[in-house]
Amino acid sequence: MPSLLTTAVGSYPKPDYLMQARNQYRKKRIARAELLALERRATREWIEFQERIGLDILVDGEQYRGDMVEYFAEEWRGFAISGLVRAYGNRYYHKPIIVGKVARQGPTTVEWWKYAQSLTRKPVKGMLTGPYTLMDWSFDEYYGSRRQAALALARVVHAEARDLERAGAEYIQIDEPAASVVPEEIDLLIEAMATVTRGLRAKTISHICYGDFTTIYPRILDLPVAQLDLEMANSNYDLLDVFKSHPYTKEIGLGVVDVHNHRLESIEQVKTGIKHALQQIPPEKIFVDPDCGLKTRTVAEAQAKLELVVRATREVKRELGLR
Repeated sequence: MPSLLTTAVGSYPKPDYLMQARNQYRKKRIARAELLALERRATREWIEFQERIGLDILVDGEQYRGDMVEYFAEEWRGFAISGLVRAYGNRYYHKPIIVGKVARQGPTTVEWWKYAQSLTRKPVKGMLTGPYTLMDWSFDEYYGSRRQAALALARVVHAEARDLERAGAEYIQIDEPAASVVPEEIDLLIEAMATVTRGLRAKTISHICYGDFTTIYPRILDLPVAQLDLEMANSNYDLLDVFKSHPYTKEIGLGVVDVHNHRLESIEQVKTGIKHALQQIPPEKIFVDPDCGLKTRTVAEAQAKLELVVRATREVKRELGLR
């Protein structure tokens, strides 16, 4: 099998022209068709950039999305949107409110995935927010219990994942950043993800970042996905020490550049991190990527970090004789 494939977690920063257009659209100064054309342009530019630097598994960059939870709440029935709530740092989002039975009005992400995939022969990930995070980051005024809400959302996410697979997606990522926040609900997280991934043949991935991973390890290995995508650079690869207490058994998305830092890591730092992981995990099970989505960085910063991921990985493979 190929070793040390390179990829990205999901979101990329929006270029200035798109940010301006989104602001104008909110003020009803431009038509939806004009905004859509610019979202497609930005998506095409990011696909072209990823191909140019040699990334192996691409993402569409989510140029048509805002917040990862709010986006789906706006598209699905059963949600209302509240005022701004602080997510972390100086990042805010409009927190959804579950006010009725959640349901899709049709496929939500499939047409965007199909457009991105039409621009490249390389695989493009399907990108979804997981049911536990959708539940945990929303107010619930309908289901009455966290389990009922999470499982209802899981059925909707499953339908979306199934449609992505039918469209041809080989990789489907179901992000669960809330997973390590409430460790006593690990069983609910696993149950909800089992509903999402049931019957899927595509490679399934779940991104979990910036929490206390030690509280859910090794139980998180029971999450029914093929790969866990984890931040490593931000925590100086401390999670690799956690794996010594119980062997890590899944594929790993190995975060090697910190997406919350303006500083560009040195190539030696990234290579050292990759080699550190190789001491515990076989190269064919390591997918090298940034710690998380890059949307909080400038376009130039995001591109530099992505180029660094690819360069460092290629050098490690050459030095170790990996294909």
